[in-house]
Amino acid sequence: MNGSALPRLALTAGEPAGVGPELLVRLAATSLAANFVAITDRSLLERAAARCGTTITLIDDDGADTATRAAGSLRVRHIPLAAPEVPGTPDPSNAQHVLATLSEAARGCAEGRYAAVVTAPLQKSSINEAGIPFSGHTEFFAAQSHADVVMMLASPELRVALATTHLPLHAVSAAIDAFSLERTLRIVHAELRAKFGFSEPRIAVLGLNPHAGENGHIGHEEIDTIIPVLEKLRGQGMQLLGPLPADTAFVPAQRKRYDAVLAMYHDQALPVLKSEAFDRTVNLTLGLPFIRTSVDHGTALDLAGSGKADPSSLIAAANLALDLVARSRKVIQP
Repeated sequence: MNGSALPRLALTAGEPAGVGPELLVRLAATSLAANFVAITDRSLLERAAARCGTTITLIDDDGADTATRAAGSLRVRHIPLAAPEVPGTPDPSNAQHVLATLSEAARGCAEGRYAAVVTAPLQKSSINEAGIPFSGHTEFFAAQSHADVVMMLASPELRVALATTHLPLHAVSAAIDAFSLERTLRIVHAELRAKFGFSEPRIAVLGLNPHAGENGHIGHEEIDTIIPVLEKLRGQGMQLLGPLPADTAFVPAQRKRYDAVLAMYHDQALPVLKSEAFDRTVNLTLGLPFIRTSVDHGTALDLAGSGKADPSSLIAAANLALDLVARSRKVIQP
């Protein structure tokens, strides 16, 4: 890719019966300076554009670079559906189609054909109902890349990484051991430096229990696992705060002290982030050998087919991907 070429961003549409295809065509209608390549069924995009009342020009992707992109134009890497979508009603027969789009995106990034991948939401249950074990984008890309990864959600004001992701609450404590917690913190620290440009990242680590365990009176995970790991990594030069009680970690006075938060489980911190910046929050996967960003919401089956789904989070995801690509290009330039 030459220096004047627009970054080639792979876009996956996620669940065909959800809002993802409509979000893709609305993203393509913007003037963002990217060479968008939608990895999905061409006719799915045509139907989505018609539902949105959006004029779109679909171009078969030939892998070529381009220095410009007209608003409303979208390159397509065609991967056919098994059955036409019915908005709002996922069809498990299309599960293999969804996984094939993700595989192509990961493979294309590994081969240098795409600078990053931006994903629309998918329906995990539909894939599972097809008899395929699947727990989410993050885990899928980790397996494809043989990488240890961390899920992070980021808005312009706040970055939250997760020690555990899609687990039932009763399984969280057992999943947080010293080895996994140390590995997670090392990934977050390294990626805050590499992707976000923090030379000495400051990471706030939340406790698992109310009041961060209150010296063992409300649980022992902090004393037994979290504190020893933090002390070890502090001894190696990491700037780590905590473990902090989750109920006060996000007040303005605390936020000034850190660049990112590590939460112990999915719903411990994400409600704070989404309540204040839902349309500006981006899901990204740390630790992959390529850049992957995504929306911070689900398939919105109740809105699918209406043409009214808000593309703000997908646009934010594309913008962040472009920012990260630009930063990576500056790093590798002589």
